[in-house]
Amino acid sequence: MADNKLLQQLEGIESRFREVATLITDPAVIADMQRYVRLTKEYKELERLTEATRRYRTLLDRADEARAILADESDPEMRQMAQEQLDSANEALPGTEDEIRLLLIPADPEDSKNAILEIRGGTGGDEAALFAGDLCKMYIRFCESRGWNVAVTSASEGAAGGFKEVVLAISGDGVYGVLKYESGVHRVQRVPATETQGRVHTSAATVAVLPEAEPFDVQINEGEIKWDTFRSGGAGGQNVNKVESGVRLRYMWRNPNTGVSEEILIECTETRDQPKNKERALSRLRTFIYDKEHQKYVDDIASRRKTMVSTGDRSAKIRTYNYPQGRITDHRINFTAYNLAAFVDGDIQELLDALAVAENAEKLKAAQL
Repeated sequence: MADNKLLQQLEGIESRFREVATLITDPAVIADMQRYVRLTKEYKELERLTEATRRYRTLLDRADEARAILADESDPEMRQMAQEQLDSANEALPGTEDEIRLLLIPADPEDSKNAILEIRGGTGGDEAALFAGDLCKMYIRFCESRGWNVAVTSASEGAAGGFKEVVLAISGDGVYGVLKYESGVHRVQRVPATETQGRVHTSAATVAVLPEAEPFDVQINEGEIKWDTFRSGGAGGQNVNKVESGVRLRYMWRNPNTGVSEEILIECTETRDQPKNKERALSRLRTFIYDKEHQKYVDDIASRRKTMVSTGDRSAKIRTYNYPQGRITDHRINFTAYNLAAFVDGDIQELLDALAVAENAEKLKAAQL
């Protein structure tokens, strides 16, 4: 049976989709990059909703057609075919309706963005740095499996290996929307390589996933940036040792949420090309400021949804990696799996899907309330 309220909500969707499709081919719109990007995102969202709407209308029509045949037809074979058609449509309708209701909820505008992923060793000394290195490899392998581009923009290595801190720039289709659930404290329970008596230790690393800011998302006075250059360290031959390709920027920024001014310090040694390092340092500066300025927005969403999946609280313990048991447990949705070896090798899609399903269920519940 048709959901009249849902059909009313869908009125005008297809006409708006056609309108946006025309606008994004208009040279005047293409010349306005900010408007073009916004309309392109709207087009992608409306495309999914329009396709679901068409499937929904088709199912309703098939159900109505089958009912008409059952009401008027006496031939047993025709009635059986009509009943099968009606059963098939009725079975598919609830799922399609839920899909449409979810698509009607305004999408998080950040989801389509690229992401900056920061990993820092926490409590646990050298073992925490080693674990941070393991997490870094895990995310790189996962991103490569998705066809995303990953670049290490800065890294501070631990004394025994791994990283005290490492920052990844990840670009691709909908990166932030997939990885945003990873922000929080990741805890590991295992026997460290340095442990001589076989005792299990617990240590931790923190992960922060930030949406990468577009140039027009943040206003920066580039004339106030103080730049320094320095020689990059590490392997790389004579060029690394002799050419000042590394860049360091300092920028005084006033937080509009607190009114407090602070100096932002960012280093980038990702490439051997100084201009490229400057460009990437600027990108990190924009992302840092964007994240700070939008933290109130993130907190407001979290408090409204009261969601256990994506609270915006980066100090919350979200996951445990237990090596003796080969177990991963995500504490937000009580998800447990015993495929730790595959998981840390980058096979994390199942858990990310479960987190997305849990958050979508909360969105649907909130929308119905």
